[in-house]
Amino acid sequence: MTGLRPALLDAVGALPEAVNPFALSLNECPFPPLPAVRSAMVTSIDAANRYPEFLPQRLRSLIASRVGVGEEQVVIGVGATGAIMQVLHAVTSPGDTIVMSAPTFDGYPIFAQMARLRSVTVPLDVHGHHDLDAMADAAARARVVVVCRPHNPTGTIETAADIERFLTRVPEDTVVLLDEAYVEFLAPEHRIDAPSLVDRFGNVVVVRTFSKAYGLAGLRIGYGFCAAELGRSLWRMQLPFGIGLTALVAVAASYDSESQLRQRIRVIAAERRFLRTRLRAKGIYSTDGHANFVYLPAASTPWRNVFDDTGLQVRHYADGGVRITVGSRSSTRAVLRAVTAALD
Repeated sequence: MTGLRPALLDAVGALPEAVNPFALSLNECPFPPLPAVRSAMVTSIDAANRYPEFLPQRLRSLIASRVGVGEEQVVIGVGATGAIMQVLHAVTSPGDTIVMSAPTFDGYPIFAQMARLRSVTVPLDVHGHHDLDAMADAAARARVVVVCRPHNPTGTIETAADIERFLTRVPEDTVVLLDEAYVEFLAPEHRIDAPSLVDRFGNVVVVRTFSKAYGLAGLRIGYGFCAAELGRSLWRMQLPFGIGLTALVAVAASYDSESQLRQRIRVIAAERRFLRTRLRAKGIYSTDGHANFVYLPAASTPWRNVFDDTGLQVRHYADGGVRITVGSRSSTRAVLRAVTAALD
């Protein structure tokens, strides 16, 4: 037992800090789980000697009921990434084409490589928006096309009308991944009626996660929903015993704490607006973001020179842009100090 103690201490010491004002690179929630969610998760630990459901039927039913779709329309993933990989495994063959924007969520090029797909990228415009016309043209020769709304890393959104026009141009046998990882941060007037959308477009899979607004990134819970026929195909790719026991109780407790969750989202959105306003006052442009981060396109002063050696963990992009997760007010102050020092 003596030999195990250092290893145990090392493992515990390797746990990330729940509250870290400098951790601004992964778009995590800056707060630990809500009290009721934490309590439910702790309760589930006593059953850790038992397997979870063979297939996550209860979690599927719970999410379907909340979203407003049939159970057969829902697929559960190990995070949104797991749901995305289930889609790719179900609908593609090696050598097929996947269309995505550039830049986009870092995972998509990796997923394409894992599924042995050929990637076609379409650059965003100068304000960080999708070129939906060019993506629709490319989709005519693709098996899958990806649209993120809000987009990662720019936080921009395309209008519901533009999305629908795009979908009418995409061939019916091309699957559209509508990535809504940050949908909870959208104001009501900017949301799409996604259940209605998948009813009208049988090739659309909407992907969401509990890693962002819900603050459960460490539990890896995501899901997708689509038309029933496609949903049944995706469910056949569901990994037996693949979703842990804690997932169900954490999601149920999160849904039960919706009012507290909405308050947290309001706090994050207000902090995002404050950070953008202060940056704008310094003459720094940021894209019109609707998620829990701020994106600064490439500037004359390399952003690496601004943030390196400050202790801030932000996400840099090959084109020179930088994405900054919205954290606490102390996080915002640290970002503004770094920017002010660079400008001075």
